[in-house]
Amino acid sequence: MTALVQVQGLAKTFDVSAPWLNRVIERQPRLFVHAVDDVSFSIERGRTLALVGESGCGKSTVARLLVGLYAPTRGSVTFDGLPTDASRGAAELRRLRRRMQMIFQDPYASLNPRWKVQDIVSEPLREHGLIDDPATLRQRVGDLLRSVGLAAVDGEKFPHQFSGGQRQRISIARALATEPEFLVCDEPTSALDVSVQAQVLNIMKDLQRSRGLTYLFISHNLAVVRHVADQVGVMYLGRLVEVADKADLFARPRHPYTRMLLDAIPDMHMTGRARTPVQGEVPNPLNPPSGCAFHPRCPHADERCTRERPALTSFRGIQVACHAVQDGRI
Repeated sequence: MTALVQVQGLAKTFDVSAPWLNRVIERQPRLFVHAVDDVSFSIERGRTLALVGESGCGKSTVARLLVGLYAPTRGSVTFDGLPTDASRGAAELRRLRRRMQMIFQDPYASLNPRWKVQDIVSEPLREHGLIDDPATLRQRVGDLLRSVGLAAVDGEKFPHQFSGGQRQRISIARALATEPEFLVCDEPTSALDVSVQAQVLNIMKDLQRSRGLTYLFISHNLAVVRHVADQVGVMYLGRLVEVADKADLFARPRHPYTRMLLDAIPDMHMTGRARTPVQGEVPNPLNPPSGCAFHPRCPHADERCTRERPALTSFRGIQVACHAVQDGRI
């Protein structure tokens, strides 16, 4: 299968320095956070890549880079063979962006409380000039609401009249309005109850099957990832440390960080397997460790890990960035 989305060497650096006068008076240097650092992956058409990792590892920044909410510091994003950078004309970029949409994490913050659902869901159609006729627009919004398990009459209500799960369905309906091929889902169920999470995830799976959608799914919940993903990328401090098919990653995790994340999941079957809970804290991103960023928390680290940063390389059908794995120590 051909890749619909290709990301090559993507990086994003944020300047978090104090104001200029404060730096001069207090003699402070400028401070930079490398939120995303040399990330590369591809997503095949109709499949789901999940990015997982602890809070602050750069998952949401990758999501925003892909849909154009942030401009990358380095690297490139290619969609269906076309670059998505600013070198393309505004009209071309607009057509390209119509084919990719984003579902945000918080359904309470991502919907305008002053707008009716009819206006919220129809906004992308009006902005892109796809439908102007009010009657056609109303019918289209009704179809979109029904496709996510709501009723057409819900278009006359305001967001505050819905539960969290229903609001997220409205967000999904809005994202589907322009008939995109690629959806970036930034922890779309993390603010919802577990039972409601399952309903929203099932709707997303059904929509993927019926419309042939491609997903980038951001999550820190490995149980959710196991349900929705085809391929999983594990991020740590702005870098990918392991990329593998879902079945391979859950059955045979290679990177020590991936192993720790999986060991933190409660053991429902009480297998008695030795487990290592996630230990230590994520390092300060303003002052990351030298070499492999995970070495202060890694039980397999040696002197090479402290000075040499491992590259993401292919290893027995997966990609992993770990000296211990590549040297055969794990």
